[in-house]
Amino acid sequence: MRPELVQAFMLKNGECFDTVTLQDVQNKLSQLDDSKSALVMGLNLQKPTVILIIAILLGWERFFLDDIGMGVVKVITCYGCGIWWLIDIFSAQRRAYEYNYKKFNEAVMLCR
Repeated sequence: MRPELVQAFMLKNGECFDTVTLQDVQNKLSQLDDSKSALVMGLNLQKPTVILIIAILLGWERFFLDDIGMGVVKVITCYGCGIWWLIDIFSAQRRAYEYNYKKFNEAVMLCR
């Protein structure tokens, strides 16, 4: 992919990846063909800060991270009597980073 497209992707979605995986994302983007870049550029990634706010206020972040089954169980058990909600607050951003990286890798694999 052309360097200006890589830079545009990183400006738009850089905050969606943690610092450990950021360099790997850039490397994979630079190895992609320009004709297949539209799939990656159109990714709808979750912002970890927004996911954290949703986790604190509502506790529904699992639905946004495509973890529907666990989200339903969490709601049915009244957020695990509050314990599950508290644990999810501390892990929400990390899970958002992992979700985004997984989604990015799936899109890259489709481009090959």
